[in-house]
Amino acid sequence: MRYGIVHSRLTTAPHKARPLCATWLRQRPHLRNSSSKPNAVDAATDPHVEDLGRLIEDDFAKLRDKYRTPQYPIVLAHGLLGFDELRLAGKFLPGVQYWRGIKEGLNANNIEVITTAVPSSGSIEQRAVALMKDIKAKARGKTVNIVAHSMGGLDARHLISSLKPWDLEIKSLTTVGTPHRGSSFADWVFREIGEQNVPRIYKLLARLNLESGAFSQLTTKYMRETFNPANPDDPSVRYFSYGAQFKPSLWSIFRFSHEIIDVIEGPNDGLVSVASSKWDERGYRGTLDGVSHLDLINWTNRLKWLAAELTLTKRRFNAIAFYLGVADMLAEEGL
Repeated sequence: MRYGIVHSRLTTAPHKARPLCATWLRQRPHLRNSSSKPNAVDAATDPHVEDLGRLIEDDFAKLRDKYRTPQYPIVLAHGLLGFDELRLAGKFLPGVQYWRGIKEGLNANNIEVITTAVPSSGSIEQRAVALMKDIKAKARGKTVNIVAHSMGGLDARHLISSLKPWDLEIKSLTTVGTPHRGSSFADWVFREIGEQNVPRIYKLLARLNLESGAFSQLTTKYMRETFNPANPDDPSVRYFSYGAQFKPSLWSIFRFSHEIIDVIEGPNDGLVSVASSKWDERGYRGTLDGVSHLDLINWTNRLKWLAAELTLTKRRFNAIAFYLGVADMLAEEGL
């Protein structure tokens, strides 16, 4: 990304975010290299280059009449702070699902689905081991396709590349909004906390029975220098990925994080940039437009849809239609 692009973003950013963004730019001199030329930057290796790939605007706006069925079951792997089903009131109230309505939508179209649960904020290594054990227990020897949201994609990559289970065959991995190159918002959080305060934060999390291994692993430095070199792609596995971008409203929970990431990395879904979501260039299926990180798992605020209906705004993304589309794509690929 050239300095001119960054500078124009900086000057139009909300007033409160400018000092923070300016600090980030001072800490990243390579972003201010005004002598660099756009055509001299390799989009495949520089995550700051804005290349959205195929822009997906309304391909998944509504359900189709028919979807093809993949040859192998789909394993759904959740992200940071995720779960399979959370029951806050035991058996008295319905559980809260991470994959809200998505498993049911796939099942209704005769697609076998396996949902998994791993330590919500454990390290990638801990989560990958738990993911492997859960898949083995539920797949019972079947070959599988993994579809992962957010950090779940990193767990799956570690499972495939480092754990290499001999008794579990994984045909493909499709990542959705996964921070393959980390997140500059995670970088910002650690800088704001201060290195000297991190141990105290971790100690507090331990008292609350929460793991803390995941957080530092989502930084751009860790992903670039440690995780990615240690987890190269397995040539026997097919890799697909999707990214997303949107413009947050005034009341969006992602408004601030979106601005931080936008200045440093470019278009993003509120937590993960398109550049970070894009993994294997050949397997990148496109960028979902107008979709946030939570929209990707059907956690869209109902008030948002009500406002859209009242203003006669067309809905452009249906998460269930999206995952059915992913299943259809896997079937087309013979998976």
